[in-house]
Amino acid sequence: MTTTDVNDGAVTQGQFRRPTASERAAQRSARKAPPGRVSVAVYAEDLILQTGVIHQLRPRPEIELAVESEADRAQVSLVVVDMVDEPTVRLLSRLQRNTATRTGLVVGFFESGALQTLIECGVAAVLRRGEADQDRLVHLVTAIANGEGVLPGDLLGKLLAHVSSLQRSVLDPRGLSLSTLTAREAEMIRLVSEGFGTAEIAQKTSYSERTVKNVLHEMATRLELRNRAHAVGYAMRHGLI
Repeated sequence: MTTTDVNDGAVTQGQFRRPTASERAAQRSARKAPPGRVSVAVYAEDLILQTGVIHQLRPRPEIELAVESEADRAQVSLVVVDMVDEPTVRLLSRLQRNTATRTGLVVGFFESGALQTLIECGVAAVLRRGEADQDRLVHLVTAIANGEGVLPGDLLGKLLAHVSSLQRSVLDPRGLSLSTLTAREAEMIRLVSEGFGTAEIAQKTSYSERTVKNVLHEMATRLELRNRAHAVGYAMRHGLI
């Protein structure tokens, strides 16, 4: 699919467009959004899509639209497309490298196989264009800014099924989990939290004391933990034990 960028009357093929000069003049500066407002950069593959979304967001007091020069500093990057194709993936990948922004996608047609791609590109929220009225767009943007994720119900079901399949087919056979600890590490740190020493942990887990020490040391090094007490605190804070 060919995309068009319109910038001060110039037309460039193969790029997602940002606001024109007249649109930029109508938007407020996003250098620093006022308290309580979310700065948003809108990326769309054609003028009609972008104008429609900007028209929906501009009147809302929760939103501060970003001018082109400040787009990379926006809290939220909102990508509006017909479908997830190669140009869309390239844009999402570029936005993923920008740590200043989190990305949401408003999409017309969504293929089932695109969910994995969106996960890999770090997309935080998805909204179907047919459901993208003003309130839903604002909810999407504010949820993204608050660190939340938003998915349509059917996509959420597919995501949960995907995670479950990954756990069963890939991680379980290797004794791994989706947490930052392996099953063996979690069991040993749980025993540490209950006050058991190295010899007692070795006896309870049927490993040698050397193995227990190596496992705990490797875990502490990987997670940059200072000692066993720090490791226990880390595991408890993150709900790993």
